[in-house]
Amino acid sequence: MANITELKCAVRETLESRGVLGQLKARIQAEVFGALDDQREQRPPLSHENLLINELIREYLEFNKYRYTASVLTSESGQPQVPLDRPFLASELGVAEDLSSKSVPLLYGLVSHFRNSGDDRRKVFLRGTAPPGPVSKTGHKVDS
Repeated sequence: MANITELKCAVRETLESRGVLGQLKARIQAEVFGALDDQREQRPPLSHENLLINELIREYLEFNKYRYTASVLTSESGQPQVPLDRPFLASELGVAEDLSSKSVPLLYGLVSHFRNSGDDRRKVFLRGTAPPGPVSKTGHKVDS
């Protein structure tokens, strides 16, 4: 019995040291959630705003090597499999980038901008918008 226990420990340590164990756990969880997900439950259409937000999150996840989490996000949200072009995303958000900002996800730059935007630390006034309409698989708004 001790040999089996030692073998299990050795396999676990090897998988952990290679960084594979976490990936396997994430993959198993994604598959379980996928199997349990009720496919009959229709998701709301992917709005232009959600498309942009999901893309910011996907870029962040992939940058940090959270690939399985990014694949679950893409699958569950209906996000196009091919990521949006970064210059297009920056343009849609009204973001101007320099060379150094291009080395990190846009989300880092946005957070940094709001954290460091002046000493007075005034609050940003956010306004709600009308319920966003759906977008096509290429990221363009669809007229209802």
